[in-house]
Amino acid sequence: MVIDPQKLRKDILNNRNTLSESHRATASAAICKTVLKLPEIINCKTIFSYVSFRSEVSTFRLIEAMLAAEKIVTVPITRVTDKRLDAIRIKSITEDLEPGYCDIPEPKQALCETNIVNPNEINVIFLPGSVFDSRGGRFGYGGGFYDRFVAKIPNAIRIGLAYDFQVLERIPLQAHDELLDFVVTESKIFQGRR
Repeated sequence: MVIDPQKLRKDILNNRNTLSESHRATASAAICKTVLKLPEIINCKTIFSYVSFRSEVSTFRLIEAMLAAEKIVTVPITRVTDKRLDAIRIKSITEDLEPGYCDIPEPKQALCETNIVNPNEINVIFLPGSVFDSRGGRFGYGGGFYDRFVAKIPNAIRIGLAYDFQVLERIPLQAHDELLDFVVTESKIFQGRR
């Protein structure tokens, strides 16, 4: 049986969008707690994290914990014309963000000129996605922004954050799909095969 990636994305995202706010909050808190115990997180200096939007696993608590631990925290600004992401350092999740591309929270424009961080300085990347698999495969949302970004930094640890039902045994990856080192859900850590 051939799996249609677009249909799979749509079906999983529809399921994700039906989760109650309390379920998302509880699952996100469990995921954050697990992530913060990973040695790769404890020992890292600089992280790059998506800023959660709508029904994605929330990254707000995770980002706040990283800031409190005095890590260098960077988040993406979407350069739509160039089809790329840039890493922008923030120091406050409540004061340094504003609605950006597709209303996703992004760094304020003033920061985007002065706080750009070289991707090679990033130790850990937290990625969103629509569907993941148990070997570290990931489908994003179809734009390829994160795949292009992580491809430039092969030494950074890549961690996907997902709800349990978003992780399948195997998804049909294409050559441009970048593998992850870990996928963390509310009940399990999947070790990637990158």
